[in-house]
Amino acid sequence: MALVADPQHLPAVVVGLPAEIDIASAVGQQLGAAFAPGVKTVIADMTATRFCDSSGISVLVRAHKQAAANGTRLRLVVHSTVVLRSLRLVQMDYLLPIHPTLSEALAAGPASTPQTHHQR
Repeated sequence: MALVADPQHLPAVVVGLPAEIDIASAVGQQLGAAFAPGVKTVIADMTATRFCDSSGISVLVRAHKQAAANGTRLRLVVHSTVVLRSLRLVQMDYLLPIHPTLSEALAAGPASTPQTHHQR
């Protein structure tokens, strides 16, 4: 987890997620800890993620609910086409903004809309 000095969303927290997100992952705890008081934006960096099963998707849904309850923006960075396909299949791209790179997720304005910024 890293605090990022982003003038638009200060402070923002980037949480690097593992290569595989499944029932055995501690991803929920990592994301939950990021929603600290004063944090405006949490970015779940899934750049290294190559596999995300339904339990991983459930963790992302819970993180979205926690973000909404805290008034925090949650964004995803997804590089893998396999993971992106799984997230689109369950329409996560309508729930959370998904960006292809960390720099694009950081640069997105406060009104970044859910729907994927990858080419469809």
